[in-house]
Amino acid sequence: MSIKVYNTLTRNKEEFKPLVEGKVSMYVCGPTVYNYIHIGNARPAIVFDTVRRYFEYKGYKVDYVLNFTDVDDKIIKTANEANAEVKEIADKYIDAYLEDVAALGVKKATVNPRVMETMDDIIAFIEVLVNKDYAYEAAGDVYFKPRAFEGYGKLSHQSIDELRSGARIQIGERKEDPLDFALWKKAKDGEISWDSPWGKGRPGWHIECSAMVKKYLGDTIDIHAGGQDLTFPHHENEIAQSEAMTGHSFANYWMHNGYINIDNEKMSKSLGNFVLARELIEKHDPQILRFFMLSVHYRNPINFTEELLENAKNGFGRIITAYQNLEHRKASSTNLAEDEAEWLSKIDALKQQFEAAMDDDFNSANAISVLFDLAKEANVYLQSKQTTIQVIDTFQEAIRIFLQILGINVNDEKDLLDEDIEALILERNEARKNRNFARADEIRDLLKDQHIILEDTAQGVRWKRGQ
Repeated sequence: MSIKVYNTLTRNKEEFKPLVEGKVSMYVCGPTVYNYIHIGNARPAIVFDTVRRYFEYKGYKVDYVLNFTDVDDKIIKTANEANAEVKEIADKYIDAYLEDVAALGVKKATVNPRVMETMDDIIAFIEVLVNKDYAYEAAGDVYFKPRAFEGYGKLSHQSIDELRSGARIQIGERKEDPLDFALWKKAKDGEISWDSPWGKGRPGWHIECSAMVKKYLGDTIDIHAGGQDLTFPHHENEIAQSEAMTGHSFANYWMHNGYINIDNEKMSKSLGNFVLARELIEKHDPQILRFFMLSVHYRNPINFTEELLENAKNGFGRIITAYQNLEHRKASSTNLAEDEAEWLSKIDALKQQFEAAMDDDFNSANAISVLFDLAKEANVYLQSKQTTIQVIDTFQEAIRIFLQILGINVNDEKDLLDEDIEALILERNEARKNRNFARADEIRDLLKDQHIILEDTAQGVRWKRGQ
């Protein structure tokens, strides 16, 4: 089955057809590095890393580019307040970003371009737009003319007149039309700046991504991705300036992830519900945070609450416990069994269901449902009196593969949750009642390995955690 991608540009799911067979060129808009990232920034990092991982699982070579905006009004303000250089602030928060997303299981990008390191390319890009009369200089600023580009508004699905009605010219701007946007900003006194044909200044926000895409991936790419909030004006403006400059389609597929709400309210500093990713990473297992983020389809909004995060923790624990139970059972398993083919067939069917979910616009929520089904079937299998190493290995391999696609490492030792311990004790009691003493002893040993101490009393089994 081929992969289908929901394309914001067409508002349809489309079969993915790469520009070059076996390869995917993918550009993801990264953060403006003036502070630590919040969980809203963490979501696209996790989501599009998972998209990348699935493409790689399907055999594609992925060129994955994620940029850093390291020159911006907010960064300059932060630097001034800290009495520091702009680059010093940018370096600090780029390092922090890479540390945070690595904890969340995000793979390194093929390249992480920075504005400061792409300045010559940006200036050359703007020069072409000016020469082609898509842009103009106004007293040291350079503006792009959306009205000169046929099709402006096609990504956000708005007409240029609708967009014009909401546009304003701010004090100090020298635009000819309220819709025009800055490609180059004249330097203010004391600000960081670069020499250009229009005098000292720095780039506008939108132009950096167009220049970086062209430099590292070419005129046309397969996928451009980012948060839903970037659709307009950022991505709309990227399309206009890139296609005006090159004369080619900019990106064949546009992917956007949904917003994050905190306790059913949109996250914002004004509401005081602004949550930094590193604060959560310190408080919670980052693999559970990632698992939680992927438990909702990437295009849908996700509501963050401690209760929902706890539910994700419990669900994740059931999967890890199933994996550990399988591992523990190997010691008493044989090499042959009559029903082996039936169980192998069940596992293969679940693998196909998992791939079908991911093939359908990377539906990680449905894929996780299949993962739960896999863990449930593994637990059913472990109720058998006779188990085989081949079936156990196949179950474990499927769990590992599914989790690796989701960016989660199953090999890390995880403590059993209280409810998992209670479930194992109930299973042990049932095994003893059925005189399946081998399984009962096996469960006791598994719990012992996790430092769980059982005490058989007249009132039933009691347990406690040891050291």
